Amino acid sequence: MLRNFRREARGRQFGVRILLGVLLAANLVAAGILLFPPGGSAEDLERELASLQSQAATKRALLEKTRQHVAAVELGRAEGDQFLGTYFLTRRAAAEMLLTELGNAAAGSKIKSKESSISIEPIDGSDTLSMMSIVANYEGTYADLLHFVHEIDRSKSLMIIESLNAAPQSGTNNLSVSLKLDTFVREDALAGSL
Repeated sequence: MLRNFRREARGRQFGVRILLGVLLAANLVAAGILLFPPGGSAEDLERELASLQSQAATKRALLEKTRQHVAAVELGRAEGDQFLGTYFLTRRAAAEMLLTELGNAAAGSKIKSKESSISIEPIDGSDTLSMMSIVANYEGTYADLLHFVHEIDRSKSLMIIESLNAAPQSGTNNLSVSLKLDTFVREDALAGSL
C-alpha cells in the first residue's frame, strides 16, 4: 500500500508540477502582455495617434487643393467652350458668313471688292479646329481703307489680319489693296456639343 501511495503521490506531484508549470507560463504571458501590450505602450499609441492625425490633416489639405484645381479646370473648360462657341465659326457656315461680313464692311466703307479666295488648313494637334485663310483684293481711297479695317476690327467674328498690302494706282487717288485674313473654324461635331 505504501508503494501505491508513493506512486499516487508521485502522480499527484507530477500533476501539480504540470499545473504549476502551466500557471507559471500563463503568468509569464500575462506579465509580457502587461509590460509589452499588443499595439505598443500608451505613449507609443499616443505618438501613433498624433502621427495619424497629422497625416489626416495633410491629406485633407491635399484633397481641398485638388478640389480647387478640379473647380478651376471645370471653369476653364466651360469658358474655353464658350469662347469656341462665340468666336470660332462652324466649318459649314464660316466661308459664307465671313464673305458676307467682309462684303458688308466693304459696302459700309465704300471700298470696292475684287476677287477673293479661301483656303482651310487643319491645325496641328487638334482634330476639331482648322484655320481658314481669306485672300481678298480691294480698291479704294486711303480713308476708305482705314474705315474698312475699322469695320473688320469691330466684327463679331474673330478675324486676324495677317497681311495688308496697299499700292497706289497711277493717275488716281485709289489704292490697290491685297488683304490676307485668318480665322479659326471648328468641325460641326464640336458645335453640336456646345
